[in-house]
Amino acid sequence: MTREAMEYDVVIVGAGPSGLAAAIRLKQLAAAASREVSVCILEKGSEVGAHILSGAVIDPRALAELIPGWQAQGAPLATAVTEDRFLYLTERNAFRIPTVLMPPLMRNHGNYIASLGDVCRWLGTKAESLGVEIYPGFAATEVLEENGVVKGVATGDMGIAKDGAHKPEYQPGMELHARYTLFAEGTRGSLSQELMRRFALRDGVDPQKYGIGLKELWQVEPAQHHPGLVIHSEGWPLDDRTGGGSFVYHYGDNLVAVGFVVHLDYENPHLSPYGEFQRFKLHPAIRATFEGGKRLMYGARAISEGGLQSVPKLVFPGGALIGCAAGFVNLPRIKGSHNAMKTGMLAAEAAFAAVSEDRAHDELAAYDLAWRRSWVYEDLHKVRNVKPGLRFGTVAGTLHGGVHMWLNDLGLGGLVPWTMRHRHADHDSLKPAAEMPKIEYPKVDNAITFDRLSSVFLSNTHHAEDQPVHLQLRDPAIPVGVNLRTYDGPEARYCPAGVYEFVTEGAAARLQINAQNCVHCKTCDIKDPRQNIHWVPPEGGGGPEYRGM
Repeated sequence: MTREAMEYDVVIVGAGPSGLAAAIRLKQLAAAASREVSVCILEKGSEVGAHILSGAVIDPRALAELIPGWQAQGAPLATAVTEDRFLYLTERNAFRIPTVLMPPLMRNHGNYIASLGDVCRWLGTKAESLGVEIYPGFAATEVLEENGVVKGVATGDMGIAKDGAHKPEYQPGMELHARYTLFAEGTRGSLSQELMRRFALRDGVDPQKYGIGLKELWQVEPAQHHPGLVIHSEGWPLDDRTGGGSFVYHYGDNLVAVGFVVHLDYENPHLSPYGEFQRFKLHPAIRATFEGGKRLMYGARAISEGGLQSVPKLVFPGGALIGCAAGFVNLPRIKGSHNAMKTGMLAAEAAFAAVSEDRAHDELAAYDLAWRRSWVYEDLHKVRNVKPGLRFGTVAGTLHGGVHMWLNDLGLGGLVPWTMRHRHADHDSLKPAAEMPKIEYPKVDNAITFDRLSSVFLSNTHHAEDQPVHLQLRDPAIPVGVNLRTYDGPEARYCPAGVYEFVTEGAAARLQINAQNCVHCKTCDIKDPRQNIHWVPPEGGGGPEYRGM
């Protein structure tokens, strides 16, 4: 069946911070030049913000550039940070690191605690008021390429049964053609990964590094609430060879966002990031915050951690990568939305100039140059040796990174002119299960700690029951023949939503994929030791529906 096509000047894939900032900037430039530029955003979530998950302490630098006077325009950033606490945890104790010892870059004065999803919803209304067309519930599943040039994208067919047959409500996908297509899919975007392979965008750069971030939103007792308080920790429950840490942010109406990040280059296949998160909440310095409180929401998302060394070439004929699709997260600050927005704005400026000159489908070289001259590059350059330094262990690596950041903050960055490299991709790091200690996690108490399925329920995740499984195995024999045999089936533990389950039938085992549980975190696509799991977008509108995340 022939697909219908729509024509635009610019198509943007993803209504996150970078995609929305790009769309708004395009329309601002068009209005200033008194010309028309057609802009469309495709969003796979059921609405803008449905798939957005972040801590989030937001640096408003990019927002202030994009929308001056945002405070007076109703932006949902109401809780300014009032206090930073940095903790190193052992099993029973918490040692507070004096704020004066922390590099200035790590302090949050001038930042705001908020729901990034709510910020995106607000940005979406701003974009639509400027004439941007936003289509939620439509997943871009195909890059349209002709003679080595990206001409746009196509959305996935709707109403396909699990066996591939067309259901009565079947609708073919739509083609969206554009002079330029900006990919703002977020971390480990499926089309972005394809584009990196097609156009060799990763040639000459380090492997991308990742973490998994798990988050819960709580409403706590008023006596436990301290608006504006920001707490970060390292150490327990992770050992010194396993990178990661926590965040606890107080804001809003007795709200506390609590989360845990585990770097996905961990070695022990017995480790469960979800289990570590639940165990963390039981620490004596943390537990009291949540006693008597109510858990409102749960979610998980992969985070790009490679930084400067892992940023690919951003442009190719007909389009560009923006935001976390390329990987602009500042890892030690646990912040990326400011950089995502700024790169979206820079790409928009390059695309608008090209459209104004009646160009199409060439490389937006001006964008690739502009980001290297921007404060985004400076932001990542200052912390470029923090992540690779963690190979020395959490304690030594943190001290090493702190020295580097202090030297940069003091204007002495020239004393460390070198850039350390990321040596291996995260999926190469697992060691055989027999070589690593098993980890016993405490039984959930359903007051502070909870099982994965009850957590998935709070993510409001849903998928059409009868649709093709969007978690594809390149080789069906590998889960049992390699992963279970050598690594004790790590996919049953690294997934934060209980998607993967080994089932024994008689003397044989098989991997069961509960795709309906998937919260679209992309961890399986990253961590599978043989890269056997391929995450592709499910039918548009499926997945989590986060509120306040």
